[in-house]
Amino acid sequence: MLGMIKNSLFGSVETWPWQVVSQGGKEEVSYEERTCEGGRFATVEVTDKPVDEGLREAMPKVMKYVGGTNDKGIGMGMTVPVSFAVFPGDDGSLQKKLKVWFRIPNQFQSNPPVPTDDSIKIEERESITVYSLQFGGYAKEADYVAHAAQLRTALEGTATCRSDIYFCTGYDPPMKPYGRRNEVWLVKA
Repeated sequence: MLGMIKNSLFGSVETWPWQVVSQGGKEEVSYEERTCEGGRFATVEVTDKPVDEGLREAMPKVMKYVGGTNDKGIGMGMTVPVSFAVFPGDDGSLQKKLKVWFRIPNQFQSNPPVPTDDSIKIEERESITVYSLQFGGYAKEADYVAHAAQLRTALEGTATCRSDIYFCTGYDPPMKPYGRRNEVWLVKA
């Protein structure tokens, strides 16, 4: 626990590598098209719980792993954003399932520490192209759903996105009260 707190407050923060391909907008919605680098990720999947409740279960597990609860006892430092995949139903509401994706820092990509918690998996993910919409505040499920709908509307007629999954991202530790950055990423089809 101490490693997790120390890492969150004083650890290094590495940004997940991506390239901005283009920028666009419609009415009051501005977005970016990005290609996000692949790599190894620590993942935790939670089912049968609403998104906000699932995050409260999954995020401490990922933070403990990053903070040193792993086979090497190493605090790795953070990468941002921390993302989680959500799975919308036909009506746009989210299913009771999410998967947190934490990109392992570059220094550990070739040989990541092994999680000591069996619910954490190390997975390889290919690069993805996304459409990203940024917003502030302490984001909850309703905020992500609303911003995803705004982005889908802005992209109508100009881009095709997957309808079965999208990513919600956060850049800030929970104790940061102002200037928070969140994003919704719709995956380019």
